[in-house]
Amino acid sequence: MPLNFAHRGSLTEAPENTLPAFQKAIEHGAKAIELDVQLTKDNHLVVSHDHKFTRFNKNVTGLIKDYTWDEVRQIDVGSAFSEEFAGTNLPTLEDVLDICPHHLFLNIEIKNIPVIYDGIEQRLLDTLSHYNRTENVIVSSFDHVALKNVQNINPDIDLGMLFYYRMLNPWDYAANSGLAIRSLHPNQVYVNQTFVQESKRHGYEVYPFTVNDVNRYAELVDFGVDGVFSNEPGVFGS
Repeated sequence: MPLNFAHRGSLTEAPENTLPAFQKAIEHGAKAIELDVQLTKDNHLVVSHDHKFTRFNKNVTGLIKDYTWDEVRQIDVGSAFSEEFAGTNLPTLEDVLDICPHHLFLNIEIKNIPVIYDGIEQRLLDTLSHYNRTENVIVSSFDHVALKNVQNINPDIDLGMLFYYRMLNPWDYAANSGLAIRSLHPNQVYVNQTFVQESKRHGYEVYPFTVNDVNRYAELVDFGVDGVFSNEPGVFGS
């Protein structure tokens, strides 16, 4: 059965990358969740896709890295979604791990572009080790140097290599990267049967993002993908 990831939690039902979104994904029976991590000014792992707050709170300027955790926790990112979630803040990775059962598979993306967070890999792996969550987890990133740093620290961590744009023979790139990649995470728009077959031939699982149309999901499953990242409960809850 495909392993489908709730992308930033159930983001159509609650503010993305917040505890309510993750809780709703769990309630839908999600077997896996995707989330993003960045570092605050005082090196706390905060769960957020955007480097800025403006999409969720237009009154807050600057980047996440400019704020301490005590400051971040006071920023409302829920009201822009709906008044029901007024006062909801971004969580730390620890907050999320506290509510996620160990059987739930996690994909943790290091958001290292365009901001490069020095030391985020060590901080992430220390946190996962503390929570005994070094298994049943994939660490992914568009920053493949970050993946190399993760591998250097703990070669037993599963790695997922993200690609946004089409590139020539990404399976060859992965094979020649020196990284022990478990899975390729391509933009779903260019994934076809050849992409999946060649990736599998090289020994890689394939998890396209972001697949919200159920017909496209069925097509990708027919191609042989191992799962997808999705905002749609009808997909990630299946």
